[in-house]
Amino acid sequence: MFCMRSVMVCADRIAVLILAAVAVIAGITFRDYGLGWDDYTHSQYGDLLLKLYDSGFADTRALSFVNLYKYGGGFDMAAALAAKVLPFGLFETRRLVGAAIGIVGLFVTWRIGRRIGGPPAGLIALILLATCPLYYGHMFMNAKDAPFATAMAVLLLGVVRAFDEYPQPNARTVALAGVGLGLAFGSRVLAGVAAPIGLSALLFVLIAEGRAGGWKPAAQRCGQFFWTMLPALGLGYLIMGLLWPWSVLSPLNPLHAAEYFDTFFEKPWQELYEGQLIDVPDMPASYLPHLFMLKLPEIMLALGLIGTVGAFVAAARRGVSVNRRASLIAVALAAILPVALAIMVRPALYNGLRHFIFVVPPFAALGGLAMAWLTESACRHGKAALGALVTVFIAALALPVSGMAWLHPYEYTYFNVLAGGVRVAQHEYMLDYWGLAFKQAAEELRARLAAASEQPPQGRRWVVAICGPQPAAEVELGPQFETTFDQKKADFAMALGTFYCRHLQAPIMATIEREGVVYATVYDFRGRASERMLTQPPP
Repeated sequence: MFCMRSVMVCADRIAVLILAAVAVIAGITFRDYGLGWDDYTHSQYGDLLLKLYDSGFADTRALSFVNLYKYGGGFDMAAALAAKVLPFGLFETRRLVGAAIGIVGLFVTWRIGRRIGGPPAGLIALILLATCPLYYGHMFMNAKDAPFATAMAVLLLGVVRAFDEYPQPNARTVALAGVGLGLAFGSRVLAGVAAPIGLSALLFVLIAEGRAGGWKPAAQRCGQFFWTMLPALGLGYLIMGLLWPWSVLSPLNPLHAAEYFDTFFEKPWQELYEGQLIDVPDMPASYLPHLFMLKLPEIMLALGLIGTVGAFVAAARRGVSVNRRASLIAVALAAILPVALAIMVRPALYNGLRHFIFVVPPFAALGGLAMAWLTESACRHGKAALGALVTVFIAALALPVSGMAWLHPYEYTYFNVLAGGVRVAQHEYMLDYWGLAFKQAAEELRARLAAASEQPPQGRRWVVAICGPQPAAEVELGPQFETTFDQKKADFAMALGTFYCRHLQAPIMATIEREGVVYATVYDFRGRASERMLTQPPP
């Protein structure tokens, strides 16, 4: 008993220290992360949304801007506003805002774990998520999926608190659920997957209470819960409208967005999966579970799976309160139901797991729950057993932590030991699909030219052919350079180390490598015939 009390007292203090440490590390390193394929367009969307509000809704370009008007723009607006007051460039500010939102997600996951399993579970949930390369890497540079993961975590915390306080959640819980609902739908219409999760937990409570105490009082309590939570829907709708103004122009617009994303809306392209090039609408049903097995750290996989099974087992036990059982069901479904639905529906799947990062926080919370159970069991066997458990846990964490350190700032490309790391995975799966390596490649090119005191030919800038995201390369290279897809007129070439960029025979000026894997290469085309850069026609 004394052992568990000591663990619980220390857990919250350690959690606060970990959050502070992550914030410090993020503050030191956020400038290291490059631009991806979507950064430039998202920055434009954020600016247009601000102009929509500044003009009193006279400037409506944001409401028809490419296809981004069918997404919420909360992150893009926040970054655009922050860029007006912070002493950083726009894209550096976007990285910093992303890190801040990611840290909020860490905090919320800690609170979810703490709610369902006490302080030790919350601490372990926080540690598992903070050392998950998939989550940590994306939070700096993913304008859609990482903020959505945080928003869904906020919504889940509101749901868990609501079931803990069933049938009369307090005003703070209702407000939290409403904020989470608005943030989630204001990020992606995929937030609709929360509906079957919440309804399943509510149906469980109704059936359990109906069998135990009669259906009429159970229905009355369910109705009381519904009316108490109803203001959350209104608050959520208001926040959604602020972050995603197109969604409230017509009541059916969210449904139109869902229909749009339900069918693949672009010309299909191919991506590397299990060593084969496959059209993204034709990815096998195993795509998501297989990649989760290879990209999540082994310790998170083991504890998360134990926690998921354990949550359903605990939910089946009548000795556990109905409220707690409903909370466990909600968290477990939040971790597995979206993946299960994707396996059944078979949408287009691409860019690894980025569209499903939102299931990682609840999975980490379940991992924390499992570790709390193991800690409680170890405490019953004495300090030696607890020490052995902690030692194994720390040793297991060393794998993803060391991987993140070696891969920085490409943590999101991490593959675990089961996959053989990025060295093996590079031949089987997509690594730097965002094209972040152009930042370091551009820095290397500028440094080489500066060291040799080389200047561009009179009357023009250096011309760089690009195999990868051209807007990102243009920003990273700066005004001294002109970018092009036409290699015939280029002085240099920058190419990602991915399957669609050909390995050229031109002299190499710089390579960006991690763990022996080439993420980007800079070639010198001057004074020689240029080569075709793509291994296949563009999509």
